[in-house]
Amino acid sequence: MEMKNINQFKIREWLDVQDIYLSEHYAELNPTWHEEDSPWKARQVRDIIDRNNLEISSFCEVGCGTGEILLNLTNSYPDVQFTGYEIAPHAYQRAKEKETSQLTFKFGDALEEKNANFDVVLIADVIEHVEDYIGFVKGMKGFGRYKIFHIPLDLSVQSVFRGWPISNLRKNVGHIHYFFKDSALDALRDCGYSIIDFKYTASRLELPKQALSSRLMKLPRRLCFSVFPDWTVRVLGGYSLLVLAE
Repeated sequence: MEMKNINQFKIREWLDVQDIYLSEHYAELNPTWHEEDSPWKARQVRDIIDRNNLEISSFCEVGCGTGEILLNLTNSYPDVQFTGYEIAPHAYQRAKEKETSQLTFKFGDALEEKNANFDVVLIADVIEHVEDYIGFVKGMKGFGRYKIFHIPLDLSVQSVFRGWPISNLRKNVGHIHYFFKDSALDALRDCGYSIIDFKYTASRLELPKQALSSRLMKLPRRLCFSVFPDWTVRVLGGYSLLVLAE
């Protein structure tokens, strides 16, 4: 499914919400495509794979951006074949330059791919951007046995109270859905998934290039999390959820 064969009608259906990715707008707001976060995200994925002893020969990422997470994972799993799907032309072109015999990128909607099946499918920081995320998550069920979701937990007491953090996520990085732990897990279950494993990831504490407010909150979040993890995430925020589902 190369760029010239992309279903143009499907792309037009997305334009209302996803024009930020199909145009250069997202690249202008986020010129690195968050590549600096990829080594950290790859470590989180590697951790949940290894602690569940998953046997993998094929691995796919849907919404792979510039492909940096997959590129990092190839170093850990040299015998696995990796494939990435991306709808944003700018990100796809950057990813395409990183292809190897072990790593392939495809341009377009993964849901239109026929007869694709992988051992593990990664959907990292994607569903909060997708207009019909329920339809998207259901559509991914047949794409592979195991799914790994990484979902930012944007809803917390402090984020709702202040308001502007959520507004900025919508304006700057295109989040149109917002989750806390229970709503994220319930959404996956409602889509027919069984939850095998999940864990919090300390995205605002450990990722580079954080805002001043996140840096100031780093120590309180870390201290509180060590004693009351669920309370800390629900009240102070700053975490994401990594989920292994089948």
